[in-house]
Amino acid sequence: MTPLTRDPARTAPAGPARSDWGLRLGGPVWLVRRQHRAAFWTLIAVTLLGTLVMLHLRGQMMDYLAAQDASSRRSGGLPPEFEAYASRLFSIGSYLGYIPVLAGVFLGAPLIAGDLESGTAKLATSQSVSRVRWLTVKLAVPAAMLTLSTATLTAALTWWWNPVKGLSDGLIWTSFFSVTGVTPVAYALLTFTVGVAVGMLLRRTLVSMVVTLGIVVAIGFVWDEVWRSLGNVMSVSTDKGVGPGAVPPELPTQAEQQGQGTYFLTSSGDRLDWTTCLDQTESDRAHAACLESEHVIGWSIDYLPVSQMQTMQWLGAGIMLAVTAAVAAFVILWGRKRLL
Repeated sequence: MTPLTRDPARTAPAGPARSDWGLRLGGPVWLVRRQHRAAFWTLIAVTLLGTLVMLHLRGQMMDYLAAQDASSRRSGGLPPEFEAYASRLFSIGSYLGYIPVLAGVFLGAPLIAGDLESGTAKLATSQSVSRVRWLTVKLAVPAAMLTLSTATLTAALTWWWNPVKGLSDGLIWTSFFSVTGVTPVAYALLTFTVGVAVGMLLRRTLVSMVVTLGIVVAIGFVWDEVWRSLGNVMSVSTDKGVGPGAVPPELPTQAEQQGQGTYFLTSSGDRLDWTTCLDQTESDRAHAACLESEHVIGWSIDYLPVSQMQTMQWLGAGIMLAVTAAVAAFVILWGRKRLL
């Protein structure tokens, strides 16, 4: 009787390879993971380390506040020694503000430019995988990793900041607008796709990184200039005069003053610049007479309330995600015909 033999081809069923993460990946997903595994593992490590550091520092801060007697707190709400903890929180928030720069320059720009330089793009698209599918996976896998990482870090920062926001000069909501909530995720995805588009067009990794850096800096400048316009500016005013003893209007808690400062309010509801009658200051009587001739009855101040923060963040994130989708569509449509 002929002994039974085992055919390796029959006993090892074909299927997608199991990745280092314990997932079954195949085709372009497996290729993208293998190509950029160093960057992905670095991203995961930085995310875990950063999250643990923020959780630890938050725990220290909350323990310190819990140990303080209520009578030892300042009128502003926190002990003077708290500034050291506030400084750490502000510094970490500032560091997270560099995520969009890193996403665009070090993850987005080399993504396709490196493949075009090395010939990997030509090899990958010469197989059974279409260019559209390859480009889609090439964008989607790093974007998913970037989204998860950024969301985790910003969620930890938001949780750390929420209990003390506005209770210190360095912790006002405008200082954390772009590094908390949904804004950082949308911002990082925008700079990432811009970097990918630049790399695809320039086809050289180093050049693409330099150009992307310049574009990302320009995007950051524009964002810093326009994000306040996403809110609805409100006003607070008085009608008790502006002479001696008159008290200017008080802004709501955590509100940020807008515009040039305090305006003069007239009886007709118009507002005059604070420099009105500035040339009539040779005497209090002359200055008062000038203001009276302009029918000034009080002060008016414009401000943005903290209550609008989340609405402004979602609106800004929506705009950035719309631009991100447009850039991603451009990358796929352009690459479908002109990639190689």
